[in-house]
Amino acid sequence: MQYHIEDYRSGDPDIKLAAKGLAHNSALPKETDVLIIGCGPAGLTLAAQLSAFSDIRTCIIEQRSGPLERGHADGIACRTIEMFNAFGFSHKVLREACWVNELNFWRTHEETSKGIYRSGRVKDTEEGLSEFPHVILNQARVQELFLDVMRNSPNRSEPYYDRTLVSIKTDENEFPVIAELEYKDKNGEIRKEIIRTKYLVGTDGARSAVRKELNLELKGDSTNQAWGVMDILAVTDFPDNRMKAIISSPGDGTVVLIPREGGYLFRVYVEMDKLGEGERVRTRTFDSQDLINAANKVFYPYSLDVRHVAWWSVYEIGQRMTDRFDDLSFSDNETAIPKIFIAGDAGHTHSPKAGQGMNVSMQDAFNLGWKLAAVLLGKSPETLLRTYNSERHSIARDLINFDREWTTLLHQVSKGDQSVSAEDVQIYFTRSGHYTAGTATQYTPSILTGSSKYQDLATGYSVGKRFHSSPIVRFSDAKPMHLGHVIEADGRWRLFAFSPQKQTVAESLNALNGLCEFLKSDPNSPVVRYTPKTQEMDSVLDVRAIIPYHFRDINLADIHEFLFPRKGKFELRDYEKVFCFGENEDTNIYLQRGIDLKEGCLVLVRPDQYVSHVLPFNATEELSHFMSNIFVEQH
Repeated sequence: MQYHIEDYRSGDPDIKLAAKGLAHNSALPKETDVLIIGCGPAGLTLAAQLSAFSDIRTCIIEQRSGPLERGHADGIACRTIEMFNAFGFSHKVLREACWVNELNFWRTHEETSKGIYRSGRVKDTEEGLSEFPHVILNQARVQELFLDVMRNSPNRSEPYYDRTLVSIKTDENEFPVIAELEYKDKNGEIRKEIIRTKYLVGTDGARSAVRKELNLELKGDSTNQAWGVMDILAVTDFPDNRMKAIISSPGDGTVVLIPREGGYLFRVYVEMDKLGEGERVRTRTFDSQDLINAANKVFYPYSLDVRHVAWWSVYEIGQRMTDRFDDLSFSDNETAIPKIFIAGDAGHTHSPKAGQGMNVSMQDAFNLGWKLAAVLLGKSPETLLRTYNSERHSIARDLINFDREWTTLLHQVSKGDQSVSAEDVQIYFTRSGHYTAGTATQYTPSILTGSSKYQDLATGYSVGKRFHSSPIVRFSDAKPMHLGHVIEADGRWRLFAFSPQKQTVAESLNALNGLCEFLKSDPNSPVVRYTPKTQEMDSVLDVRAIIPYHFRDINLADIHEFLFPRKGKFELRDYEKVFCFGENEDTNIYLQRGIDLKEGCLVLVRPDQYVSHVLPFNATEELSHFMSNIFVEQH
């Protein structure tokens, strides 16, 4: 973490200096750059991302009277913690959360009178898939951590609560989206407010008012199956109550047990009655005791003595999504620019069985956030915003298909369908490990994603997939760390320059220094072309070099000055751009991530941690051409 660049400042370095001229006002502004409707995980991810930019005005509203306090989602995938690390609070999540290490499978004995027994167990996450685990932490706490990021940002952002969206209109104004809101004043009277914005994002859940204003419809199907979920404090003799477990009992249903943070609380998903044709959960009368009774049937011969129900709900399983995630129509030409977007449950709904809902929703927002920032700051053309729908809609479709297969399999086993078995559930879960960990996402070729032409230069960094971090050593201070952890949620692109290993260290450095000279001085360099003249050299493209030698074999004076840029009013040198090998094989990133040692390569990474392109080390012309489609030239 870098700070003390302008002066020594005591206190928490996560609390950024407030933007100049910042004036707090409890009244809603008349105009804003981005208006976010809804303070769920997607909305707060987007607001936290945009809060990093003091030049962007962001407003987020919520119809609740305050922050979420309990219930809702709780599973946090490995990929999501990688994202949390970019926002600076992964360490808090890892400290507080319950780590899911194994998944245990239970089924009913052939002699049904004996009840259930443990039939198998697997590692919850494949070894080496991520440096982070799959964990459980309640949605309210996750949202609070995003709120902390907003409050500590230069803009000191806070949501506006107790406000409901009434309507959306558009015109040709500089702030073309007009939102009409309602709120109650201190006397309880309904008041109306109007706010204009350049872009509006609906993150307002499955009953999204924004989606309705866009005349978009959630399309899909439902299994007509009710499931209950409850967070409980209970006394039980079930031996795996601190493990994640799937319990299948033909005739009595299925239970998914999730241990929760804090050591005592755990969550139980339990299959309830099948709904009639066209019947909805809201027309049935369920209470928490119904859930407890249903769970105890599945747990037999073990007992579940529930002492306290912290939260419970009953829901229908269904997989639905909209045709688009923005306000464009399929007939719009390729130059049309979206102004209104939806993200998270507003665009796709599914069951919580695989723990993907909150995770995918936050990834929606992370994808959109840096794009909005790049356009608003004049670094990228508005056409960049078209890629949000094209990228995230296909990811949501994959999620819907996966969720349908997973929930159908669980239901078939619980009903004693002879075509599937409990072992089939275990096999399917193991095979789908990359998906449940959140690491299976791969964006297809586009202006943001290159081809796989040079993929053999870095087999461990698949183009279109997330940048898989690896241990390495920082050159300047010999600090062992993870290379991926230099990626922060600050809107910058990263270029990782993996230098080729030549006959000598000097020859390797000559190759690296040649690249650095191009990046620093050549008129075609993306650093020269796209960095605003008033900003730091790494404000758009943050270049990091990896030298394939031990740090003790390298002299700082032999490395190009470009990799030690001058910063701040005192023009202090930044010493954290260069990395190399440590004492053991674990820090040989070339070996760990399949980097061609003799050829080296360039790995270009997007602000949301996905690999945009892999290129030969000397492919400066191809790099410049590829980035010319993403950025606006600065003068």
